[in-house]
Amino acid sequence: SSVSMARFKTEVKAIFSKQMVDLQLVTLMNEKIGLLHADMILNSLSGWGIDPSKIDVIASHGQTIFHAPTSQHQIAGFPNATLQIGDGDHIAVKTGIVTISDFRQKHIAAGGEGAPLAVYGDYLYFSKEGEIRIMLNIGGIANITYLPGDADASRIFSTDIGPGNTIMDQYIQAHFEGIHYDKDGIIAAAGQVNQALLNALLDQEFFGLPFPKTTGPEVFNLQFLSSAQLRSDTNHLSAEDVMATLNRLTAQVILEAIKSCINGIEVDDSYSKLTVYCSGGGIHNKLLFQQLQAALPTVRFTTTEELGILPDAKEAVLFALLANETLVGDPIDFGARSALPSVTMGKICLPF
Repeated sequence: SSVSMARFKTEVKAIFSKQMVDLQLVTLMNEKIGLLHADMILNSLSGWGIDPSKIDVIASHGQTIFHAPTSQHQIAGFPNATLQIGDGDHIAVKTGIVTISDFRQKHIAAGGEGAPLAVYGDYLYFSKEGEIRIMLNIGGIANITYLPGDADASRIFSTDIGPGNTIMDQYIQAHFEGIHYDKDGIIAAAGQVNQALLNALLDQEFFGLPFPKTTGPEVFNLQFLSSAQLRSDTNHLSAEDVMATLNRLTAQVILEAIKSCINGIEVDDSYSKLTVYCSGGGIHNKLLFQQLQAALPTVRFTTTEELGILPDAKEAVLFALLANETLVGDPIDFGARSALPSVTMGKICLPF
């Protein structure tokens, strides 16, 4: 029911991206999320008229509750770390289907930061000989993958680039009752970008780190915004002006990442041969894409639907690909790059 789902979201928020949490609730939610996801899978299969015995494998990412690369936590003696909950064994046993879960730990164990994982699916599904492609995913955090067009996995580049929807969504939910996101960027479009606030937002250590890098809502949240407003003396701004500035922040970090990808590659100065394929919830923000297109007028911005994957489903397809590779594939050779380990990922959870 909508009431129970609202309660569930409240429970997740109580342990999400917080340094201090109730450890008992974390433990309980690990099991509860697994069971809930199992129910959602069974209900979906029933609705589609598919017998669970016909399904080969479930790929379950789980719920991230904390992401802590060393560049972020900066605690001596501790490695890169991340934590996703929603136990895969509970899903496997309840559905009777082999489940692959907990994908990010192998990435970290092999020298990565646990993100972004999109590059693995981007390479497998979207690489095309003779065509340079940039895959842009705008979720809570925005990430980008550069596909060089020669099928050489060692030349692929992928990184988180900064906030996508996360701060905008949090701000909307805090200031506009009953609204969860800025549909089409309408609220932001009604405001004016404040340069002082934008400069303060950009004055964050993450933006100065070299690519590749990872981040999360542990860094980019309302506290980050409040600190920037305090430093820039912009607490007086209207909600519309704040949203306009947050929208511009996302646009600016995306643009800088795209320019970094194409710097020095064999395209003309107008970038007229370049297509950026977009996915994630941010594709529904019309103002954001107007800014991207205006800044790079000769680059073609489109969505992954053009390549056969609905943009809202791309992340789900990615983890299905990762699960398949774990069972029957081979590690992709990305070369000797610690940030992009050549491994398969996920733990195999058996239902018996």
